Amino acid sequence: MSPEAGPRRRARIWVERIGFALLLAAIVLGVRFYQQRNLVEGPAPALQAPLLNGTSFDLTASSATRPVLVYFWASWCPVCRLEQGSVSALLRDHPVVTVAMQSGSAAEVSGYLREHGLDWPVINDPDGLLAARWGVRATPTFFVVDRERTIRFREVGYTSGPGLRLRLWLAR
Repeated sequence: MSPEAGPRRRARIWVERIGFALLLAAIVLGVRFYQQRNLVEGPAPALQAPLLNGTSFDLTASSATRPVLVYFWASWCPVCRLEQGSVSALLRDHPVVTVAMQSGSAAEVSGYLREHGLDWPVINDPDGLLAARWGVRATPTFFVVDRERTIRFREVGYTSGPGLRLRLWLAR
């Protein structure tokens, strides 16, 4: 074995690792692009609806001073269950509205919230019509809407609590 064989081998290993990392990044970005292809962007669609608690929600009024997180979820979505703690924690510090997409009647969604100890502002979307206006086809889906009612960030799938906090902070 020549004295240069060791460095060449190490260089080849690093090239393979970098190539694998680039391939993995391309796959992740491709999946992300595919998941977000139908989501609305730019100006947020109107969102004015009654909440399950009997009050009314209006995105225009809610986003006037701070960015708002609009969270589409479903009671039947296992990934949404993983997000429950993050969303509940965000509610303490940030304006959040959640949309229960195709999760049943208002009574069924209220029962789900009670069963899981969730005190969220929820718009029920039993037929998915509101979700369709926003281009949502999968849950969980998050939108960060800034003070000008512009969608600044869109995410589909699991998103960490710190990641959501960072997006809300950047939207200020």
